[in-house]
Amino acid sequence: MNDKLPASTKPFDPFAITRPAPVLMFYYFLTSLLGGPAFIFALVPLACKYVTLRYKFDDKGISASHGVLFKRETLLTYRRIQDIHLTHNIVQRWLGLATVSIQTASGAAGAEMSIEGILEAEALRDFLYERMRGAKGLDHEESAATAVASVGHQGTTEQLAAADEATVLLRDIRDALVALAKRREAQS
Repeated sequence: MNDKLPASTKPFDPFAITRPAPVLMFYYFLTSLLGGPAFIFALVPLACKYVTLRYKFDDKGISASHGVLFKRETLLTYRRIQDIHLTHNIVQRWLGLATVSIQTASGAAGAEMSIEGILEAEALRDFLYERMRGAKGLDHEESAATAVASVGHQGTTEQLAAADEATVLLRDIRDALVALAKRREAQS
């Protein structure tokens, strides 16, 4: 049997996405041509971005990084995602590309992260919405470290460990109070 399925019948696997599609470099080339005679000055940074652009999707969130001289790395948990936008101009549509912009509640006007060069952008958007909604529905037994990170606080390992210990202590107090109330009720 044929092991390779046509692209249209392959199941979408976001965890397999680590690099943008090669057609993104062609899009960058076309975009830099708009600069006219100075197109090389536009092409060099875009080419560097394309060569160094990496994505990682896991069970907790998304990571994107790029840069040669100044490396930029963005880590987002699914819980922090507030909104997802899918944009594609006429050239991107012609090439089958789109940009998935992810916004958080950070207060910034622009997107926290933009995922470029993905051919299955609609499927990626749907996957992110599913993960975002699933992360919001986590039960109350999640760790304090996850809760602190989800609202965007930057904490040290010691602060996160202390928050986790405080959560455990508060749950123990709650359980003790419930047990005390039951004993008093039984005595009455």
